[in-house]
Amino acid sequence: MVKKTASFPIANFNEFRNKMLNWVKPFNIFCLLDNQQYHFDEPAFECLLAAGSKADLERNAGNALDSLKDFYDQHKDWMFGHLSYDLKNEIEQLYSENKDGIGFPDLHFFVPEIVLQLTKDKVSIYCDGDAAEIFDAIESSATLPLQAPGNFSIQNKISKQAYIDSVKKIQQHILRGDAYVLNFCQEFYATSAVIDPLSVYEQLVQLSPNPFAALYKLKDRYCICASPERYLKKKGNTILSQPMKGTSVRNVENKIVDEANRQYLLNSEKEKSENVMVVDLVRNDLSKVCKEGSVKVEELFGVYSFPQVHQMISTITGELQQDIHWVDIIKATFPMGSMTGAPKKRVMELIEEYEQTKRGLFSGSIGYINPNGDFDLNVVIRSILYNSEANYLSFQTGSAITFYSDAEKEYEECLVKAAAMKEVLQVKN
Repeated sequence: MVKKTASFPIANFNEFRNKMLNWVKPFNIFCLLDNQQYHFDEPAFECLLAAGSKADLERNAGNALDSLKDFYDQHKDWMFGHLSYDLKNEIEQLYSENKDGIGFPDLHFFVPEIVLQLTKDKVSIYCDGDAAEIFDAIESSATLPLQAPGNFSIQNKISKQAYIDSVKKIQQHILRGDAYVLNFCQEFYATSAVIDPLSVYEQLVQLSPNPFAALYKLKDRYCICASPERYLKKKGNTILSQPMKGTSVRNVENKIVDEANRQYLLNSEKEKSENVMVVDLVRNDLSKVCKEGSVKVEELFGVYSFPQVHQMISTITGELQQDIHWVDIIKATFPMGSMTGAPKKRVMELIEEYEQTKRGLFSGSIGYINPNGDFDLNVVIRSILYNSEANYLSFQTGSAITFYSDAEKEYEECLVKAAAMKEVLQVKN
């Protein structure tokens, strides 16, 4: 059932959003989807906050997606939640045996008690209770205090040499024809880590504002996400995917060097070949659920500049087949090709063999489905995962390995992607 809605003017977007975070802190479950006021040709995430749970579904791989279909059909309401990378085990009959220190379930969605929808100058509140009372409670909240994290060190799950050795072994698989491109990731982690996740989130998005940011709490587990990438968006009968593949580092202090780095990305045959392989994979995935001949590449090799990196992004759209359930779109396209490589099933087998950490929510997706069945889902990258009960903190970064990859440069790319998260956590190593 669609909740009642009321809208209220807000004088200062950033201040209200900050108070909203302080207000939501006591809730056991919440999900903030935060566009950081980015406006590309296609608007980024809507800025939404879902708080509290009227009903929820938590499943591990097996029949999780069929359960999600039943759950949505039962409620036909706003739903927020996540898809873990390890749903691959259900979709492609694979397995995951690597260590997972965080413990998110493979799938979790909830029907929220309250949904807040922010625009530049107003907030709309969907709820069963008194919307004005909720608005007044947020307005009267203090702004969220920023706290420094506790003193802890970040460790690498694998050494630089072990990483380089693994890349060379992966390249032998590519030479034999097992794969064309493989997204290889490594974990950085801390034990006995004490942080305030909301404070860390605010500092991360101040340092690295990205259009598909999210802050997600599921009891004692948190995802602090500054993602620049969309997985899938459905609006009416149109589906849109924006895979990101191809990276060069920013140099904001030197505009000439920064522009040279951008031009390198724009003209690099290596980066473009990585991108086009993923575009072909996405086109193939979308063709399973779209009308014949409707899948189109709207933009190929678009270069977009973010605070730490320039990224190459392509946009693929399609017109959905009639009466297709939105969960079937997930089954056809997940996990996203930008985080696996090609061919998808074989590279996921190799990822399990060479990576040392279960990906879990990393390289999965967080997002929403509205009462009409439209949705928007991000890619969980540039993200800190935290278990507050175990005091275990983790983030993973990766890069696309091809036969022509330089293992040392791929390792350095992982460090560039980790830089903002290390800076926010105030660790030097």
